[in-house]
Amino acid sequence: MSRLQGKIAVVTGAAQGIGRATALAFLREGATVHVLDRQSDALATIAGATPTVIDLLDGGAIRDFGAGVGPIDILVNCAGYVDAGDALSFEDEGFDLSFDLNVRATTRMIRALLPGMLDRGRGSIVNIASVAGAMIGVPNRYAYCASKGAVAGLTRSIAVDFVARGIRCNAICPGTVQSPSLDERLAATGDADAARAAFVARQPMGRIGTADEVAALALYLASDESAYTTGVLHAIDGGWTAA
Repeated sequence: MSRLQGKIAVVTGAAQGIGRATALAFLREGATVHVLDRQSDALATIAGATPTVIDLLDGGAIRDFGAGVGPIDILVNCAGYVDAGDALSFEDEGFDLSFDLNVRATTRMIRALLPGMLDRGRGSIVNIASVAGAMIGVPNRYAYCASKGAVAGLTRSIAVDFVARGIRCNAICPGTVQSPSLDERLAATGDADAARAAFVARQPMGRIGTADEVAALALYLASDESAYTTGVLHAIDGGWTAA
């Protein structure tokens, strides 16, 4: 039997990268999957999923989605933004967007969909955090580290508040993972090859992770196989935090 047969899942940031890989993994395992993003064309290519084009910075749009979708079993908060700069060089706009998308949108999605889980006495929430901020400090990522540290905190809070009511909440903390977003950030440095080499060099395994590898962990945390796991930050970083 498929691992998610009969379950209904919602995945944000599903147009590319980890979100897309997670949605595809869930579909392969029998879930009904709602995919959310701003990129309508990319969502339309996820065969078998139900696409919703949404601006996750719009709290009203999130509330409307929650009211319309009905009770679900799995929520994966994957949409996020990576801002550059240290405490003296970051821009206010980047700091605000980091918290609006990485923290507020995650909170709003949980508030919109958690009540339906509570009504049925079951549900798994998986937040995509990062080793940056949640586990270690990373240079030149002040706003990103601060926002992902907040994701780690809210994950533990949800877990402890609702564990007795059948809700599990865990976070995945990736290291550097190949994605279109990573390619854009590497190109923005002006020397993508050198930037990629530096990212690879900090991973003890000597390579960058793949979105499919992170999606496999999301699948485990979403499924009943992890029924005794909640409130945990799961590093998947090629040994970066172990070194």
